[in-house]
Amino acid sequence: MDRCASIGPSLFFGGGGADFWSGVLRIFLIFAFAIFKTILKTTFHMANWFECKVRYDKMMENGLVKKVNEPYMVDALSFTEAEARIIEEQTPFISGDFSVSAVKRTKISEIFRDDTADKWYLVKVAFITIDEKTAAEKRSVSQILTAGSDFKNAYDNFMNGMKGTMADFDIVSITETPIMDVYNAKLAKEAGE
Repeated sequence: MDRCASIGPSLFFGGGGADFWSGVLRIFLIFAFAIFKTILKTTFHMANWFECKVRYDKMMENGLVKKVNEPYMVDALSFTEAEARIIEEQTPFISGDFSVSAVKRTKISEIFRDDTADKWYLVKVAFITIDEKTAAEKRSVSQILTAGSDFKNAYDNFMNGMKGTMADFDIVSITETPIMDVYNAKLAKEAGE
C-alpha cells in the first residue's frame, strides 16, 4: 500500500466508526474557529495606531528636489503589517525610490475625521471620574487625533466627535501635528471588495 494514500483521510477520519465522527468534529471545530476569528476581527476591531515615516526625494514648489521624511498613521495589528500597509498605500503616489524609515506604536485611542480638512491635530483629553470610596477626582488622559483645516475647526470636530460621551472631560491641549494622512485597517470584508 502507498504510504501517502494511508495518511490522507485517516489523518482526520481514522479507520471508521467513532474515529470518523471525531474527525468530522475536528474539521468542524477548525472551520468554526476560523469563522469566529474573522467575525471578531471585523466586528470588534480595536484600532492599533502606528506612526510610519516614509523617506523619499520630493520635488518642491521651487523646482528643487529635497529628501523628506513624512509621517503617516496606519491602523495595523503589528509593526510588520504597518510597514507593509504604508508601502502599499504610498507606492501609487511616490515616483522613484522610497523607504520606511521608522514605525512606532502610538497611544492614540481614537480618530475624528473630516474629509474637507488638510491637517491633523493631537487632542489630549482628561476624562474625569470620581472614586466612590474616597470621593477623590481621578483624571485619565487619552490622546485623540482630530482632522481640521485650522485650530478652531479641529476643536469643533473634536467637540462634535465627543457629543455622545457621558463622561466629564477637560481638554488638556490641542497641537498641530506633521502627520500627512491616516489609513484605517483593511478588514476582511473590505479587503475582498
